Amino acid sequence: MATKDVGDAPRAIIALGLEGSANKLGVGIVKHVYAAGVSGLETELQPEYIELANVRDTYNPPAGEGFLPRDVAAHHRALINPLLKQALAEANVGPEDIDCICYTKGPGMGAPLQSVALVARTLSQLWGVPLVGVNHCVGHIEMGRAITGAQNPVVLYVSGGNTQVIAYSQQTYRIFGETLDIAIGNCLDRFARVLKLPNEPNPGYNIEQYAKRGSKFIELPYTVKGMDVSFSGILSHIEKLAKTESDKHSPEDLCYSLQENMFAMLVEITERAMAHIGSSEVLVVGGVGCNKRLQEMMGIMAEERGGKVFATDMRYCIDNGIMIAQAGALAFARGFTTPIEESWITQRFRTDQVHIEWRV
Repeated sequence: MATKDVGDAPRAIIALGLEGSANKLGVGIVKHVYAAGVSGLETELQPEYIELANVRDTYNPPAGEGFLPRDVAAHHRALINPLLKQALAEANVGPEDIDCICYTKGPGMGAPLQSVALVARTLSQLWGVPLVGVNHCVGHIEMGRAITGAQNPVVLYVSGGNTQVIAYSQQTYRIFGETLDIAIGNCLDRFARVLKLPNEPNPGYNIEQYAKRGSKFIELPYTVKGMDVSFSGILSHIEKLAKTESDKHSPEDLCYSLQENMFAMLVEITERAMAHIGSSEVLVVGGVGCNKRLQEMMGIMAEERGGKVFATDMRYCIDNGIMIAQAGALAFARGFTTPIEESWITQRFRTDQVHIEWRV
């Protein structure tokens, strides 16, 4: 729906966010306070951020197995009501206090997205509250900006489904580089399955712990093509080493080498983007952004350039509901809503397809 100037009177917005694009189901509630109102499309919105609730549950298959969309969707359907009740109780608010219901429109896995969108539509009609469809990737970025205070960073967005280097320009988060095949988180998850590592708390975390005990670097393919990267060949190569040369390479050394190799690729393209736009800030978001070694390597690069790295902990870098509430509340403050008849979901929804009207 078209946006509009919504006035300059003092205002508070309480937004409910529902996230379920993959195996994490999150419900979050955020309050934005605009002491001077939200008028003036030429002014960037900078509300006071108040976190009211941020609850989450994760579907974890057995070690060595991935998760199927139908199983994840069943998990979300079973737990969405208990999580919703828990979030409302923690926030000490009721349906009458909610100004908008924000849900993940995409990208993500079809069945889980649809399950959560159905709940969002139902609540919207039951409570008489408008819907706001949110791009999952933009949710990560806006959550990172709110928590860290980063002003104009190059964004490294790394997760199970996405790998992108992003910079803001003219009300769009523009993609400077991205994976040409699989996401880095997907690469890590699939290699964790080869090693039969547990899925709890998540495969990437367990690879990180193994990597800390590794010491021998094993040469792997290093695939940077301009501003883009490729991980599928690296995965095929290291899978072969793990299966055919296990007597030569320990799981710890394989995890160590995989991390060092892929993170170096990300550092390279991120630094190139920083040089291009003249930024001294890097904001790392997405589930893989929790990795301390990635943060360390990115920090070394940024420090050499006189810059700084911003990152969040597992509460915010892993998929969560409050990031959807955060981005949705900003869009809602500019008058954006999603009519019921347009509240479909999509598995393909690029970061640069969103009009970021709350920034200038």
